[in-house]
Amino acid sequence: MIDFQNAEYLKLMPVDPAKGERMLEGMLIPGEHVVAAFKGIRDGVIFTNKRVVSMNVQGITGKKTDYTSLPYKRVQAFSIETAGVVDLDSELHLWFSSVGRVRFEFARGVDVKKLSTYIADDVL
Repeated sequence: MIDFQNAEYLKLMPVDPAKGERMLEGMLIPGEHVVAAFKGIRDGVIFTNKRVVSMNVQGITGKKTDYTSLPYKRVQAFSIETAGVVDLDSELHLWFSSVGRVRFEFARGVDVKKLSTYIADDVL
């Protein structure tokens, strides 16, 4: 489960959305599809057209994984920070009702504006 006291995912690198579909095999509902997928060192985050799913790989072998589903309909606010000249990372902050803020930091080259449109489509 996400540690909502320190809910940060750092240096997320994009992966093929088809890989994200495989990672969530059997968990997607009818009409739901992966729009973007990202991987950190061990953990991952998948954005679908309905929710964000965080994957927390646990244990030494990494065979145990915790999946936390965060539906967009529970987002109260969100903000993005685009990459700059010196600071090449971009960020997405989501505030969820009753759980607080979750921060995602993406590696260089991720289009956070595009991600925000998927979220805005459900939130607004």
